Order: sequence, then C-alpha cells, then structure tokens
Amino acid sequence: MKNLYLIIVILSLTTNLIAQKKIAEKQSKSVLIMNGTAHLGNGKVIENSVIGFKDGKLQLVADATLVRIDMTAYDLKIDAAGKHIYPGFIAPNSTLGLVEIDAVKASDDEDEIGNFNPNVKSLMAYNAESKVTETVVPNGILTAQITPRGGRISGSSSIVQLDAWTWKDAVLKENDGIHLNFPNTFRTGRGAENGVIEVNKDYIKQIEEIVNFINTAKSYSSSTPKERNLVLEAMKGLLDGSQTLFIHANDEKQIIDAVNVFKENGINKLVIVGGYEAYKTTELLLKNNIPVLLKRIHEMPVNDDQDYDLPFKMAKILTEKGILVGLENSGNMERMNTRNLPFLAGTCAAYGLDKEIALQLITSNTAKILGIDSFCGTLEEGKDATLFISEGDALDMRTNKLKETFIQGRLINLENHQSNLNKIYKSKYNQN
Repeated sequence: MKNLYLIIVILSLTTNLIAQKKIAEKQSKSVLIMNGTAHLGNGKVIENSVIGFKDGKLQLVADATLVRIDMTAYDLKIDAAGKHIYPGFIAPNSTLGLVEIDAVKASDDEDEIGNFNPNVKSLMAYNAESKVTETVVPNGILTAQITPRGGRISGSSSIVQLDAWTWKDAVLKENDGIHLNFPNTFRTGRGAENGVIEVNKDYIKQIEEIVNFINTAKSYSSSTPKERNLVLEAMKGLLDGSQTLFIHANDEKQIIDAVNVFKENGINKLVIVGGYEAYKTTELLLKNNIPVLLKRIHEMPVNDDQDYDLPFKMAKILTEKGILVGLENSGNMERMNTRNLPFLAGTCAAYGLDKEIALQLITSNTAKILGIDSFCGTLEEGKDATLFISEGDALDMRTNKLKETFIQGRLINLENHQSNLNKIYKSKYNQN
C-alpha cells in the first residue's frame, strides 16, 4: 500500500511538472481596443487609435478622432491609454519546436540523414507544445517559419502561429519554401591549427552537383516516370514558381554565384538567408528582386578589417539601397534566443534606421518575404487579429512588457514555466 501511495504521489508531481499551459479558445466575443498608440507595421503610427476585431479578423483600424464608433457593436472594450499596440512579430528561419534540449538526442528533430532532402517536411516534426516556444510569445513573437537544417538541401519550411495543441492547429502556410545551403567558398582546414582558413577546392564540384540535381528534377517533372520519386517530386514547387528557394549564403561570391546559378536554371523565386556580405551585391539583388533575411546582428564582425558596428548597420545599408530586408536569428542557442528578435530590430533603430522602418524588419517585410502578407504582418482591416499591447516600446527590452496578446483574435495566456518559477522564488524571498 505504501508503494502504491508513493507511485501516486510521484505521478502527481510529474504531471504538474510536464503540464502544458492552456491553449486559447477560438474568439467568441468581439474586442475593441481604444486610446493606444498603434504601430501598424507598415511605417505608419496612429497616436490615438481604435482597433476592433471579430471572428479572428481585424474589422476596424483607425484614428479615434476621425471615425464614429458604435460601442454597442463590441462585447469587450480594452483601454490602452499610454500603451502601444503592435502586429505580432514574425521569426523566420527558426527551429522552434524542432529541438527541445540540445543534449537530448531524442528531442532533436531538426535535420535528416542525406544531402539532398527537398522532400523533408519540417512541419511533420514540429512540437506545438514545446516549452521553449511558449517563452518567446511574451516578447511578442507570435508567428514563426519552422525550418529544417542540415545537408545541401535541408527540406521545406512551414509557417505556424505559436499557440496551438498540434502542428495541424498551428499551421498558417504549409511548405512555403525549400532551404538550400550553398557551398562555402572557404572552409576551416581539417586538422589545421588555430582554425586556419583554406579555399574550398570542391566548390565548383559542389555547385555542379546542385545543377545536376536540378536537371534531374526537371527531367522527372517533364516525363511520365514508371516509379514515383518523392525526392525529385518535391522540387516541382521550385520549378513552377509556387515555392520559394531560400538560399543560405553569406559571403559575396556565394551570393553572386547562387543567384546566377539558379536564374540560369529557371528558378527565379529566391531569398538570401544570412546575407552577411549582401551589401556588396545590392545591384544584383535589386536587378533580380531578391530580398534578404539578415543573419543575427548581435554578433561581432566576421573580418578584422570591418567596422566594429557593421552588423548593427547592415539593415540600414541594405534598406537604403532598396533591398527588402527581414531579420532572422539562427546561430548558437537560436531557439532560446528567438525571444530577442524585437531587440535585434531595436539595435537596427539605434544604429540609424527609423524606428518604424526597423519594426517592419520583423513584421511587414518578413511577411512579404514569406508570402503571408495578405493576412499577416500589419494592422490592417481584413487581416488576422494577431497583435499585442505593450506597456512601452516593444523594441526596447526595458519596456517590452506585454499586457494583452491575441493570435487570430484569441486571447493568449502569457504564463509559462519561467514566469511560474519567477513567482515561486519571488514568494520564497518575499519579493512580491
């Protein structure tokens, strides 16, 4: 009997430890937010705004001094006086939900064996109940592009909203694009001391492998094969333009060669991911209408002869050249660091970019790059009611304090295991 009682106690404690937060229910009451400063995500600001939404869609976004409001048309009213309203931030090229604990192999599902895997679908592996994911929402990141890693062609990404029970509940756009890691022009010498850099002697050969794979996919697509090949079949979206090719490349030669190779082979819908030296290739990018998802800017310059603040200025340089720019956050501890996405944009503003243009780097610009701008990325009538109210400037870590958050009109619970631990230890040390 004692053993049975002990088992019950252990199971009870375990259940409490692993329990997930409650997922918000579908919006059932219309909402009206008044008196807040609305940052629309398209460069515009409404100082005294009125925002109404019903059934998950924005019905009213206007200046309160210019419209007559039927207060009886809304069930709930929120006074946002002195606060700021933003569209939900978007995290592209993210592995949220694909890895829970780096050191636990069973929780790591971000890549597959093999070099050419366009048929791999990251959405199938997405864990909507990830404890890491629920920690980024309180900073305003409400949408993400879930992206695979590894190999030459990693697979396809999908776009999700970050409050769901399963991947089927979360998905906003399935298989939006395929991700390719372009060959490096240089590599660290194997066994070399002090990380000596050497020319990648296989660079041309590796590019030829990509071209051969594309040609094989073209032949498969234009014929009636006796046997179905899922790998080659997965390339169809790139060949017919229904999918985007996200090219992960950083240095100047990589970017130039990548654009030329894929244009010559009939793949025209391209995005550069990383793009550290994209500022050296702006004419080529502009000519071919290619946007850039800039690598994490909170890093040191790559080369000794570069300005110490080059990463901070990169978005401004590209934007002023006319390039459509978004921010991505891949790198060390990228899932946990996703919560810092708004502060990357804040740094861009601190280094010369207008604050509202910096906001576009993680809202409307990214939505356009990912092809979801018809329903996401800005506060506009007819779009999803995915937004939040912050006590202050959401691009500043000191004042990014979310009060109310909505995804498709659903009021989101911002509590998570970190905020619960915060309450527990504040109570323990009488800091409430």
